[in-house]
Amino acid sequence: MQNQAIKDIVIVGGGTAGWMTAAALSTMLNGRYNIRLVESDEIGIVGVGEATIPMIQRFNRVVGIDEHEFMRETMGSFKLGVEFVNWGKLGERYMHGFGRLGQDLATVPFDQYWQKMRLAGKAAPLEEYSITRMAAKANKFMPARHDVPNSPLRDINYAYHFDAGLYAKYLRKLSEARGVTRIEGRITRATVREPDGHIDAVELENGTRVEGELFIDCSGFRGLLIEQTLETGYEHWNHWLPADRALAVPCESAPVMTPYTRATAHQSGWQWRIPLQHRTGNGHVYCSRFISDDEAAATLLANLDGKPLADPRLIKFETGMRKQAWNRNVVAIGLAGGFLEPIESTSIHLIQSAIQRLVDFFPDRGWSAVDREEYNRQSRFEYERIRDFIILHYHLNQRTDSAYWTECANMAIPDTLRHKMDMYRSHGRVVRVDNELFSEVGWIQVFEGQNMPIEGYHPLVDTQSEEDIAEYLEGVRGVIAKCVGVMPTHDEYVAKMCAAKKM
Repeated sequence: MQNQAIKDIVIVGGGTAGWMTAAALSTMLNGRYNIRLVESDEIGIVGVGEATIPMIQRFNRVVGIDEHEFMRETMGSFKLGVEFVNWGKLGERYMHGFGRLGQDLATVPFDQYWQKMRLAGKAAPLEEYSITRMAAKANKFMPARHDVPNSPLRDINYAYHFDAGLYAKYLRKLSEARGVTRIEGRITRATVREPDGHIDAVELENGTRVEGELFIDCSGFRGLLIEQTLETGYEHWNHWLPADRALAVPCESAPVMTPYTRATAHQSGWQWRIPLQHRTGNGHVYCSRFISDDEAAATLLANLDGKPLADPRLIKFETGMRKQAWNRNVVAIGLAGGFLEPIESTSIHLIQSAIQRLVDFFPDRGWSAVDREEYNRQSRFEYERIRDFIILHYHLNQRTDSAYWTECANMAIPDTLRHKMDMYRSHGRVVRVDNELFSEVGWIQVFEGQNMPIEGYHPLVDTQSEEDIAEYLEGVRGVIAKCVGVMPTHDEYVAKMCAAKKM
């Protein structure tokens, strides 16, 4: 058989998506491919995706990143979850923490025993059975201790906050050391070959022509190749997720660097807060039908930890996804492939999963249609299930103070989300489908945090006596409290292990 291997890979666009792709491929393809990345210093990056979820640890391990060095270089902090303020009712707050809830008892999951006792008025709040949630509440942090058997200290799961621009620079340095060639320049057009419609080159403003076989579009919202050239099409979800703008601004750090992201719901959207070593990242996601840009900016600036370090920067977006993430010989990664607002910090994960999917279905010159179709099927499934989880936050609210929240509470929702809600309402069950991103624990925390009513619990809970369940719950709660008590503060851990140089 003739050698059908692809040799020339061209990544269009840098930023987080481009340099994550370059770092991963230069590592995983073992230097056997010619990888070039084209970017222009004149084009800025969106750069608001500074919060992550725990899977980022796997990506960093695969590309050989030392955690403490990476944290120093990106001004990073650790993240145990997301605190949601005012999402159920005004004045309420809850944490979506990483990791497990409680400890196993018998036949059914921990949360089912808690549900029985909660309905009887005999259980503590759900957060008290999660070490990550209680540690976050106390501003404590440490990595999991695998040398302590049968301890909640083994269950600490975490992610990172970091400066996305510094992360891209860090990955660029790593990628270039592994053979990736960076080409500076603004792309003016892409050329398409006949008869298959594949892109064969991109042309730069200075006349340079960069030819390739596989093109990876990391050009952001523009979708320079996937949309402007191939006209793939975009599926809009603004009827479910009406927010269409964000204002981003950094500010001075707060006295305490909290180990969690905060999402605070306002009258026409919500505000993120991401603590870093050198500043706090902030942004206001909102719907322009309900609030003006000036009003949104005023709301953002009125709710900062300290003095703003720049003027608010406006970002316009359209929630949804490309109709095909892989079209002909172009794979769209990052914002070129779609956008879901960062309420659950999934933006960087979607980059990571797209890269892994590309490796799983890596093409040769035969350009298998069935491989491409499966890539697109998996990509759509992932986007749609994350979409449903985000819609849940909006739909499951009891606020009566604004037309925006009333509209969200009354809107029609996807059948897949309706089924999830019906299952939980019936017996507190969450069914995870095909390894979708958010686990049962994630859904439970949002359902409970935003006051989802349930009609009952798993019948097999009653195989245990109420006295045994009560003793079991109190034991879990007490052990977690003791473990949190011995943990260092987040500030102490960062200062000792990965403090960045003062800027």
